[in-house]
Amino acid sequence: MISTLRRHFTTPPPARIGIAVSGGGDSVALMHLLQECFGDEPVELMVATVDHGLRDESRQEAEAVARMAQGLGLRHEILTWQQGPEETGNLQDQARRARYELLVDWARRNGIPVLALGHTADDQAETVIMRLTRASGVNGLAGIPVRRTQDGVSLVRPCLAMRRVDLRQYLRAVGQDWIEDPSNDDESFDRIKIRKALAVLEELGLTVPALATVAQNMGKAQKALGWYAFLSARDMVQIEAGAVVFELRKFRTLPDEISHRLMMQALLWVSGGQYPPRRQPMIEAVAIAQRGGSTTLAGCRVLSHRDKIWVCREAAMVQQERCEPGEVWDHRWCFFGGKLEACEVRAVGELGLKSCPNWRDQGCPAPVLEVTPSLWRDGVLVAAPLAGLANGCSAEPINSAEEFFASLLSH
Repeated sequence: MISTLRRHFTTPPPARIGIAVSGGGDSVALMHLLQECFGDEPVELMVATVDHGLRDESRQEAEAVARMAQGLGLRHEILTWQQGPEETGNLQDQARRARYELLVDWARRNGIPVLALGHTADDQAETVIMRLTRASGVNGLAGIPVRRTQDGVSLVRPCLAMRRVDLRQYLRAVGQDWIEDPSNDDESFDRIKIRKALAVLEELGLTVPALATVAQNMGKAQKALGWYAFLSARDMVQIEAGAVVFELRKFRTLPDEISHRLMMQALLWVSGGQYPPRRQPMIEAVAIAQRGGSTTLAGCRVLSHRDKIWVCREAAMVQQERCEPGEVWDHRWCFFGGKLEACEVRAVGELGLKSCPNWRDQGCPAPVLEVTPSLWRDGVLVAAPLAGLANGCSAEPINSAEEFFASLLSH
């Protein structure tokens, strides 16, 4: 186990490694294994536990994890989900997204470049079956990645090839208890239903190792398709005024899977989202784009103009966005200028565009320019650099065009 874990980290390892520990057997075993793995190296291991506050016992369980970590001589911090879940929506999905945000923020605050997570081969198998029920494509069936990056923090799953039962056996051998989450028996959650169904499926040969191998194979296919998408993007994509622009004729000739990938990554890049739309809405959006139509999806607008497909922000998503000059607007832009007293940055909008006499000279359709940043004072447009009204100001994107192309290889 130790040698398997060590292969997931660089040589020499980073000075600090974070460990997300819920108190369950998988993450507690990960904490012990990493302490054993790096005990003799100049690596500081730091532990964090997220308290979602969804059960009365959650705080006591987080404090129990703190005692486990302290018993190993490791620093520990409890991260509390202050906002809590929305009344509607998928509770587990909300909790998962909140957990990652809290953990990544904690890692960034503490200068931790690598965060280890305790997912196992069993988690991988369950994920593949869940994705099958949604008729997922290659990306979905590739399952949980061994490594991905979120907001500059590398998330690593060094136990992804290990079985849950083996990790618990290891804990028993070192005399360490763990906490059993009662929700693991709650069949109102799809994952728990699938977890219990796996016992039956194994009799048919659909085993955890077999499903984990499917994920590995799909992961290889995912990389190959990503490379094809990258080369296609280099041939037909430009970034203009913050929008991703495809040559319509070339986009129409692409294989379905490649056009799907390009559109999906364009939506993610423009919206700043971390999770792609479901496959069926994506298929419909691609078909509409290929016909030269217009639609909205995932906070973006897809439209055709002069034999090109433009993917830009949806106007409704930026209508209320406001910030001070020099701050980041809509998570994507920085606005700079000269005398900016009593000014605010907001979208150009239809009204602002009417005050830009040269906007047509920019070669961009009106809906694209209307969602770019501009400077206003007392309800009057001062500057809209991307719409041809600079007045000594400039608007710079946070992410470069090269980052869009690179993203096609990292998803």
